Amino acid sequence: MAKHEAWHPPLYTPSDIRAIQALALYAKAAETPPEPGEPLQPPSPAEVKRALDWIINTAAATYDEPFRPGQPDVRDYMLGRRSVGLAIVKMMTVKPAIFDKDKG
Repeated sequence: MAKHEAWHPPLYTPSDIRAIQALALYAKAAETPPEPGEPLQPPSPAEVKRALDWIINTAAATYDEPFRPGQPDVRDYMLGRRSVGLAIVKMMTVKPAIFDKDKG
C-alpha cells in the first residue's frame, strides 16, 4: 500500500460508499419526493451506523492523534478535520431541549 498522507482523501470501501449514498438518497427524498409507485427505501440501521462511523472515525479522524512525527505542518490540518468529528459527536449526544427558548 502506498503511503497515505494526512491531506489525501480518506480511504473508503464499496460498503462505505453504499452507506453514505443511502443516507444522501434518503435525505434528498425529503426535498424531492419519489415518483408515484417508486418506494422510498430508508437506509438500514447498519448503513446509518457504517456511514456515521466512516464520517467520524475515517473522514474526520476524530479520535486520531493530530501529531505526525516529521510533519509539524500537518497538525493544524488534522485538528481541523477532528473538530468536524467532535461537532458531529456532540450533536449526536446533546439534548435539544437545552436550546428551547420557549422554556422559562
